[in-house]
Amino acid sequence: MSNLPGVGFLGAAYPWALAAHVIFVIFLMASLFMMPRFFIYHHQTAVGSPEDLAWIDRERRLKRIILNPSLIIVWVLGLMLAFNVGAFSQGWFHAKLALVLILSGFHGWLVGYAKKLARGQRPWPEKRLRMINEVPALLVTLIVILVIVRPF
Repeated sequence: MSNLPGVGFLGAAYPWALAAHVIFVIFLMASLFMMPRFFIYHHQTAVGSPEDLAWIDRERRLKRIILNPSLIIVWVLGLMLAFNVGAFSQGWFHAKLALVLILSGFHGWLVGYAKKLARGQRPWPEKRLRMINEVPALLVTLIVILVIVRPF
C-alpha cells in the first residue's frame, strides 16, 4: 500500500474509495447517455397516452434509482479523493472540476426536461435532443484526458 500516490487521510481505504468513485462514474455516465435517448423516444408518443405515461415512469425511475444517487456518490467520493491527494493545488484538477460542474449542470437540465415532458410539453425538437446526447461523451472524454494525462 505504501507505493500508492497520496494515500493521505484515507489510508488503506484509498484504493477502495477510488474504485467506488470510478464505478459510480460509470453508472452516472450510463444514465446521462440513457436519459436523452429516453427523451427522443418519449417525444414520439402522444401526450397522455399509455405509452407517454410509461416513458414518464421510466424517466422517473432512471432518475430516482441511478442518475441522482450516482451523481451524489460521485461528488462525495470525488471530493474525498481530491482532498486526500491535495488535488485542489493542481491545474488539471481545476479544469476537471469545471467540466464536472458543467456535467452536473447537464444533469440538472435533464431532470428539468423530464419534468416538462411529464407535463406534456415538448419544447425541443428530436434533432436537437439527438445532438444534446453528445454532450456527456464530449465532457467525459475531456475529463478522462485531464485525469490520466494531466497536461498542466
